[in-house]
Amino acid sequence: MYQVLYCLTDEHDWRLVALGGAVCLLASAAAISLFHRARAAHGGARVAWITLDAAVAGGGIWATHFIAMLAYGPGAAGAYDIPVTLLSLIFAIAVTFIGLSISVSTTRRPLVALGGAVVGGGVAAMHYTGMMALDIPADISWATGTVTVSIVLGIIFGSLALFVAGRSDSLSDALGATVLLTVAIVSHHFTAMGAVQLTPDPARAIGGLSIPPASMSFLTASAAVAIIAIALVAALLDRRAKGELGRQQVVLDTALENMSQGLCMFDSEGKILLFNERYAAMLRRSDMQLTGRLLLDVLKEEQAKGQWNGDPDQFFARIVEDARGGRTTTDVVKRFGRSIRVVNQPMQGGGWVATFEDITEWLEAQAKISHMARHDALTNLPNRMLFHERLEQGLRVAKANDQLAVLCLDLDHFKDINDSLGHPIGDALLQQVGRRLAACVGENDTVARLGGDEFAVVQLGRSEEAAATVLAGRLVEVISAPYEIADHQIVIGVSIGISLSPQDGSNPDELLKNADLALYRAKADGRGTYRFFEAGMDARAQARRLLEMDLRAALQRSEFEVHYQPIRDVASDRVVAFEALLRWNHPQRGLISPISFIPLAEETGLIVQLGELVLRRACADAATWPDDIGVAVNLSPVQFKSPNLIASVVDALESSGLAARRLELEITESVLLQNSEATLAILHELRAKGVRISLDDFGTGYSSLSYLRSFPFDKIKIDRSFVSELATREDSMAIIRAVTGLGRSLGIVTTAEGVENDAQLELLRREGCTQAQGYLFSKPRPASDVAMMLERPRLRASA
Repeated sequence: MYQVLYCLTDEHDWRLVALGGAVCLLASAAAISLFHRARAAHGGARVAWITLDAAVAGGGIWATHFIAMLAYGPGAAGAYDIPVTLLSLIFAIAVTFIGLSISVSTTRRPLVALGGAVVGGGVAAMHYTGMMALDIPADISWATGTVTVSIVLGIIFGSLALFVAGRSDSLSDALGATVLLTVAIVSHHFTAMGAVQLTPDPARAIGGLSIPPASMSFLTASAAVAIIAIALVAALLDRRAKGELGRQQVVLDTALENMSQGLCMFDSEGKILLFNERYAAMLRRSDMQLTGRLLLDVLKEEQAKGQWNGDPDQFFARIVEDARGGRTTTDVVKRFGRSIRVVNQPMQGGGWVATFEDITEWLEAQAKISHMARHDALTNLPNRMLFHERLEQGLRVAKANDQLAVLCLDLDHFKDINDSLGHPIGDALLQQVGRRLAACVGENDTVARLGGDEFAVVQLGRSEEAAATVLAGRLVEVISAPYEIADHQIVIGVSIGISLSPQDGSNPDELLKNADLALYRAKADGRGTYRFFEAGMDARAQARRLLEMDLRAALQRSEFEVHYQPIRDVASDRVVAFEALLRWNHPQRGLISPISFIPLAEETGLIVQLGELVLRRACADAATWPDDIGVAVNLSPVQFKSPNLIASVVDALESSGLAARRLELEITESVLLQNSEATLAILHELRAKGVRISLDDFGTGYSSLSYLRSFPFDKIKIDRSFVSELATREDSMAIIRAVTGLGRSLGIVTTAEGVENDAQLELLRREGCTQAQGYLFSKPRPASDVAMMLERPRLRASA
């Protein structure tokens, strides 16, 4: 130690020592700045910054050494061997490049320190190579112990310098690393110089490839200037880079704090590097509780507080493994009753960025959308889609010895209620029906609304047909019970069709189709009942579809004819009018009865076209008859739903020239059941135009008398069922007597339908019935026979 102090104080020029120290400090500052630039870069840019850093640091080490050597005055003149001097510079740069490469390319602190140790070793390599370049007339020897100390000092302080520089790029760490690197170079140099022992040898000559001290001064001065210039440029670049980084940091901070998502960045060890306020808020933690923490520790704390249900170690290990493997992962976790979607995106170096999004409302919205997609909005029952899924599921899980029943339900005459009382009442009725249905079935069964007034049930886990029978009977009974809705008491029936699996089908479409066919049979059998599917129903449905196709084609081919049946005045036995009746002259099947196709035409809406056809033709034919003969045309309830009904009647009258008083329109009570106010408005408008209105099939409904109060009918027609039983049932005679008496009191014409014999006619004449029609007088005949029916009182024999 004494020798080192003696060397430093007595054998060196302090002015040059100070200059060397200043150059060393500037070079170290530039090297540390470039070190941080290299760490921030990637790929080829990083290699370029490491190379520049190695050149600055190596050059600084070299310049410091030779400036200090110029300050060294051992008492003998000397020079420097050029090749060895250059070799020392190469050693300084090359070894420093290796050390910097190690420290820059890792965040692991032991490896960063190892790189600094290599740099310290480079200082030693440069120094002792440079000493070999000293060419003086003396023998040089070394104190081995001091040499060892000098090398250790360079390695220790070099390791500490890069260790501190690797912690962060803060000003304090940068200054500390600069000082440590300067100490590493200076301490090594002057300790090593204290190990030098010179023995004068006047016979030793200076070599020819040597550079004199004056020239060496110029070289070192040039190197110092270059280092200072590089240091200044590096400082400027660093300042600009930090300014840009600062601006970018402001932008980044603003973006992070305004994100709707929480964001957190982790290093390869799972340590939190940065996060935004949203992330801290989601975890309900302060910045101090998160900054620099390991994710594993945070998870364990949450588990201890009951805020994490999983295994922290297993979860953390999986995330780290996925990040190091470059795999993006997505998890949904629960935090304080909220659903958080966590997406972990890997980064280079093994770290990852995690985004945290509160998807509670989104999940609730998705669940709501999914519910809406599979449930009926009005009744909240499963819709057709969910019903189909439940039926498929039921078929998959059904055991071989179990039957699965499908029940299709249709409310009887719901449309009449909906039209007459309004859609709000109809909707309320459907809701109550849905609740009653749901209360009747088992917990494993499914009730669905398929649309309109159509419902369906899947009955699971039953092994006998009797179970479906019991359920269907209970449904008919429960649905038929009265409803109290908005001061209205409503009674409605239900028709049910039933199919069973496996005998009636093994897939949902087949079972639904067959249950629907059974439903049609239940409706045809009088409604308010249930029917099981039978094999023949499919054939009848096929026949119905063929009939509908033929019906549409018949309209195009004009296969329909209008026949007329006379209506006679009972007192005078004179024809006063004809009723127009539609007939279908099928090219293969001949004349088809209206009973076979009128219901189908009403269901399909074709009755509107057929009704207009009859109306136009009847008016045109009647216009050719005597002026005192009228014509009666039936109107279907479906026609009253057409907005063109009044226009059609007016057009038929105007185009034919028939007087409105000669046209009589017959309606049934079912017409008045639907939207009665609108229907009555239409009837009043038609009557105001001079058209006569008659109420057909009087006495068969529940409200016949009330309708006589609501509209001034010109005629009431007594249903044929009462006429046919005149001789056998006293109540039929009493009804006819009451109706004819009512007609006389109100001034309304009464017409008896279905008169087939003289006895019936005589009884009707005795009771004061105004008119009669039936086969006693004639069956319906073509328009060409009207003249004959006017001349001959009765054509029964030839009917």
